[in-house]
Amino acid sequence: MQTRRSGLVFQQEVLAGRVEELPDGFRFTYEASFLASELPAVSLTLPKRIEPFVLPYLFPFFVSLLAEGALAKEQCRRLRIDERDVFARLIHTTAGDVIGSVRVEVEETS
Repeated sequence: MQTRRSGLVFQQEVLAGRVEELPDGFRFTYEASFLASELPAVSLTLPKRIEPFVLPYLFPFFVSLLAEGALAKEQCRRLRIDERDVFARLIHTTAGDVIGSVRVEVEETS
């Protein structure tokens, strides 16, 4: 059985939600406390709402957080990540030093 991977999404250092890899795609769900806050949505393409967003591919907003070119290759080499595994790249390389107010951390499962 494959372990489901997920990441915690932060907006301005506040937990905004969770992005998860599903067997047939990806899901992003806002935290109830974030929905009640005055902070803006993490993206115009992911407006605040209770219902999860589900797509068969990783949300373009999250893909846009990833490094490209030589930096992407170097990150993958150092972290031993397959360059084609965009979700692994997302949860392992966007916890810091990203442009903007959104970052994603690996969600540790017990």
